[in-house]
Amino acid sequence: MADPSGDPQPSTALADTPYESDDSLAAGAGFRIVQRKPAFEGRLVRVEELAIRAPSGEEVVRESVLHPGAVTVVPVLADRTVVLCKQYRAPIDDYLVEVPAGKLKPGEAPEECARRELLEETGLEAGELVHLATFFTSPGFTDEVMHAFVAVDVRSAPVGRPGPHGVEEARMEFVRIPLGEWSRFVEDGTVRDAKSIVALALASLRLGIGG
Repeated sequence: MADPSGDPQPSTALADTPYESDDSLAAGAGFRIVQRKPAFEGRLVRVEELAIRAPSGEEVVRESVLHPGAVTVVPVLADRTVVLCKQYRAPIDDYLVEVPAGKLKPGEAPEECARRELLEETGLEAGELVHLATFFTSPGFTDEVMHAFVAVDVRSAPVGRPGPHGVEEARMEFVRIPLGEWSRFVEDGTVRDAKSIVALALASLRLGIGG
């Protein structure tokens, strides 16, 4: 029966159905990549055209950006503030306030990369790194996998911060925010970067600090 208010109503069958793991959806069951065609190769990413055969037999073409993977790390200081990096991002032609992050080198373990990026971007070392989650950043067009960590027992590295990598890092600035108030900085637009929002939320939950 239609709702008298005229507002669309959710399907009762869907709304009342609890989530259950469905093995029939595992690993793209029913869909198959039948051809990969290189389309572009840059310094950071490669692009492929994927010919995909659907369960119906229909074949479609999708573009996929291949990425080496990356890490993001939330450095929490003794006063429960977090060190964030403000840097220029060319694709949006604007500055973003982000948690330290960077891409994996070939053969590099995520934790090793997290420690390296934390040192390179902030000059800090973590007494302990705790893995928070691993997630896809935007699987509609890229296979990039992000490994999120929180760094505790953070201290300045004896060697200090290495020289900047690139013109963007040369102009990088640092911002400190209370971890317990991370959501306020998302709501007011200070933090607009998705990986940073996810990592800050997870770190807040893991450490039991506000949010």
